[in-house]
Amino acid sequence: MICNNTDMLKKAVEGVLTFDGNDVRVVDEKRLREERIDDLIRTAVFAPEEETRAAARWLIRRAGAAVGIRSASIQGLYEAMGRGEVSGFTVPAINIRALTYDTAQAVFRTAQASGAGAMIFEIARSEIDYTRQRPAEYTCAVTAAALKTGYRGPLFLQGDHFQVGAKKYAKDPEGEVKAVKDLIWEAIDAGFYNIDIDTSTLVNLTEATVRQQQRLNYGLAAEMTTMIRDLEPAGVTISVGGEIGEVGGKNSTVEELYAFMEGYLETLRKSGTGLKGISKISVQTGTTHGGIPLADGSVAKVKLDFDTLEKLSAAARKEYGLAGAVQHGASTLPDEAFDRFPATGTAEVHLATGFQNIVYDSPNFPPALRGQIYDYLKREAASERKEGDTEEQFFYKTRKKGIGPFKREMWDLPETIRTALGGELEAQFALLFRKLNVGNTIETVNRCVTPVDVPLPPPAGLA
Repeated sequence: MICNNTDMLKKAVEGVLTFDGNDVRVVDEKRLREERIDDLIRTAVFAPEEETRAAARWLIRRAGAAVGIRSASIQGLYEAMGRGEVSGFTVPAINIRALTYDTAQAVFRTAQASGAGAMIFEIARSEIDYTRQRPAEYTCAVTAAALKTGYRGPLFLQGDHFQVGAKKYAKDPEGEVKAVKDLIWEAIDAGFYNIDIDTSTLVNLTEATVRQQQRLNYGLAAEMTTMIRDLEPAGVTISVGGEIGEVGGKNSTVEELYAFMEGYLETLRKSGTGLKGISKISVQTGTTHGGIPLADGSVAKVKLDFDTLEKLSAAARKEYGLAGAVQHGASTLPDEAFDRFPATGTAEVHLATGFQNIVYDSPNFPPALRGQIYDYLKREAASERKEGDTEEQFFYKTRKKGIGPFKREMWDLPETIRTALGGELEAQFALLFRKLNVGNTIETVNRCVTPVDVPLPPPAGLA
């Protein structure tokens, strides 16, 4: 059920949530989980009026906080990793593009079964657009999934690849930087206390020295870090990530790491005394986002440079106290590759396209809906088809852009289908959590991270 106005919404939560000044208390958690949270999240996503959607989002976030489900920064854990006090696992950062509420439930079920707490839910700047999920909606879908499954623990929500696009920057530098800064502000307001700044697109390899090549990258990264420190809520130190090599480009080097960090820290010191810098560094070691599709639609095998990844992680920890290196574009790697990330000291690995592929390629996904989406792509994404692309290659590369326009149709799939898809996703999460060795990390997370209950004023419709 979708509540069409705030009066209907208030009626729906009677006996489940009670208003307490400018906050809410959960008076019947069992009914909230079994009867009302599905309605609340659907209202938060699909209610016709923004006022009603905002009210539902506020109720979900405050209900989560009331039972101990709070947005948090992973900073404390990463600082412990940087000091060498915590090691032996790699944190999965999971980008959810489709069926966010159902997919997040699969993650939480996996976490509960394995005792995992070290995991991040993230969404990239580009994904926000083509999946039609603003940060506030994404936060609520994940929080609602935690409430639905009974999960308890900090929620690490992350802005992934908050990227300054090179082409847009070349045409309008101020406008492009402002767009990223506005998104950072929006994300922090939504409870994203982990932000990955990506200005690596501006690295200029034609410059004479590595330091000069990285100058624009580290300068803007420091500028945005300063802004984040100004915006972070009281008691929260947002975990900020930097990036030295664009994913899909040339492999990163330790020399580039040093050049970036020295320039970044020097610039940051000029912005203010004692400003905390980044907690991790994203690097390029041979992957591409989504993988490279072959003519039959399968994905080409990738030769990942684990030696370089290990050297970069070790240098990042030893010289700068960072958690280590971050690997992007990993979800389409073969399963046997994931054991190597903890072994090489990789701090974090980003996973996205593989989960999208599970949904689209599942025998449980309705062929009729897949056909509708592909027909849409033939019309609306025809210009993206490269000469020589087979139909399989074209659909593989563009089908992510069918998720937003068909979001409602996916959410409206029968429960039996969504349950089956959730089971397939859960099996993959279980495999990844096992190989990344994040089982039994909830106690470590709770020891290193103390979530802050950040005040959230009620929207006008509930004030």
